[in-house]
Order: sequence, then structure tokens, then C-alpha cells
Amino acid sequence: MQDELDNLLPDTNDSSDELYERFTITIDKGQEPLRIDKFLANRIEGATRNKLQQAMNHGMVQVNGLAVKPNYKIKPLDHVVIYSDMSPEETDVVPEKMDLNIVYEDADLMVVNKPAGMVVHPGSGNYSGTLLNGVSYYLQQQQPGLSEDVLPRFGLVHRIDKNTSGLLVLAKTDKSMRALAKQFFDHSVKRQYVALVWGDMEQDTGTIIAHVGRHQRFRKLFEAYPEGDHGKDATTHYKVMERFGYVTLVQCILETGRTHQIRVHMKYIGHPLFSDDFYGGDKIVKGTIYTKYKQFVENCFALCPRQALHAKTLGFIHPTTGEEMHFESALPPDIEGVIEKWRKYAGKG
Repeated sequence: MQDELDNLLPDTNDSSDELYERFTITIDKGQEPLRIDKFLANRIEGATRNKLQQAMNHGMVQVNGLAVKPNYKIKPLDHVVIYSDMSPEETDVVPEKMDLNIVYEDADLMVVNKPAGMVVHPGSGNYSGTLLNGVSYYLQQQQPGLSEDVLPRFGLVHRIDKNTSGLLVLAKTDKSMRALAKQFFDHSVKRQYVALVWGDMEQDTGTIIAHVGRHQRFRKLFEAYPEGDHGKDATTHYKVMERFGYVTLVQCILETGRTHQIRVHMKYIGHPLFSDDFYGGDKIVKGTIYTKYKQFVENCFALCPRQALHAKTLGFIHPTTGEEMHFESALPPDIEGVIEKWRKYAGKG
């Protein structure tokens, strides 16, 4: 139970690259009929009926695979799933003026190119300066009479880590939220990342399959569990784009979207992301013992002081028109610069 609750709570350090982290519960055989909002408010520490009701009204609580309203009465053996965007611990979004790189927008959704260093949503320790703070302000400028209470809190259908850059889509209506959420749940959304990893990958292409779950001792970290006895199933496909000897540039395609999935999977196969301070990539993993090489790597770390990971492409079906939408984002200067340095070091520049 505690592991499930931990996964429900927002990550206080990085944002997740998954649609949600589920809290699941199967109702006991002897349970008397009871409104689900009341039942869950009593069952989950810190939850409020108001927050839970908001979640249900936006389709974020399901029973036996179907969205339910707050007046639904639970029955024995009902299977309940709650989505983490409705965590009772989540803070309110205060609109803040900031520059947003909006690459597409219509009445139903918006696609934003998030810079590295920006947290996606407010949480403990990150109450301001998040992407949702900026989006809330932006939407209020479009609709000056819009109340903070009705801002699309549930427009966030997926997230990417604080220090990962790249594309993400936000819904602007309840209908779009449900349609996009289903695409992520069905794994039909097309997402490609570019990553610079330590080491020379043995194969040009490959697939990594290992459950991803919270580290059993260090709760801010995640770990791969190949036997599947912890965490959630996770699959990452990769393809080598360019080799530089001691590091490799790879394309990663997510079949699932678990928290820190690419970072955890690459560490699991012995190729942590370059400059990833959470998973061992912020030190020299491969290379020579010479001082000149060490200085070169330190210069690379200084140029790209965060994990070298970028959400480059995003594709989905438009929830209203049915059109196939596809977006691409150029590599940011820090990753582009460190790739060029390695390319020259490897004699390819």
C-alpha cells in the first residue's frame, strides 16, 4: 500500500515522463455500498472529497475500467484506479507570467517545447515557476474573466523530467483531456527522444524490457527490476544514431512512459545518460586515465550540466478532427554543443 501511495504523490525533484502513476485498489468482499468519494477520502491519507470529486468529474478515477462520478457507490471486488494528476497533495496553480515556447495551439490543445530546468507542475518544493504556472497565466490572458478555480488543472496528460527538454501536449478541454489520456494509456502516442549515453553500444538497435519502480531505499530514485517483482512494466526501443567511441548518440522510442524510464533503462544496460547526476552519468564512466581527457569531459559537463536527453518528436491523433498530428523539436544548444565537442574529439568533426 505504501509503495502505491508513494507513486501517487508528485515527484518532488523531477517530473515524470508518463501519463500518470496509478494508485489501484480492489474493494474488499465485505464492503458495504458507499459513495466512492467518501470511501477514498477516508482511505487515502490527506485526501479531500473536493479534490477527489474534481478528479472524478474529469474522468480521472475509474472503476472496472470505466470513469465514474462522485455519487458512484462502490461494491465488493470493484477495481478502482486513481490518476496521479489528481493527487490530494498537489498544490493549486498560481498563474505566473513567463515566456512559453508554444509550437502549436488550437481550441482543443497546445504543444509546448519545455526548456531544461523547468518543472512541469507544482509540488512540494516547486510551488512557482513551473510550466503549469505559465500556462495558467497565458490562458487567463486569452480569457480575462477565467477563474483560477476552473483553469484546466487536468490538461496535463503527460510529463517530462525537470532537466529533460522537449515537447509535451496539454489539453484545453475536458473532451480533449479524455481523448489524449486514452491515447497515452493505449500507448498509441508516438514519442522519440534523443539521448547521449556513456559507452559504445554493442548493438545498433535493441529493446530494453524491465519493470521500473521506486528504489527501495532512496525514494527519489527509480530502478529497473528485470524480474518484474516491483514497479511497472516498461519497454524502451533504441537505435544508434552516431558513435563517438566513449559515448553514443541514440534515439529512444517509448512504448511505455514510466518515471525516469529512459534514464533508468540505460543505466540498467550499463549506458547511463551523459551528465545524469541521478543515475551515475555525471562522472567519467568510459575513457582514458589521461588528464587531458578528464579535462575534456569536465568541459563537456560544464557545457551540458544536466542529463543529455531531449523529447524530440511527438505524434498523436487530434481529439476533435481525427487528424494525425506530428511535431519535431530541434536539439537545444547545450546538447547540440556537447555532441559537437564529442564529434570533434572522435575525429568526425
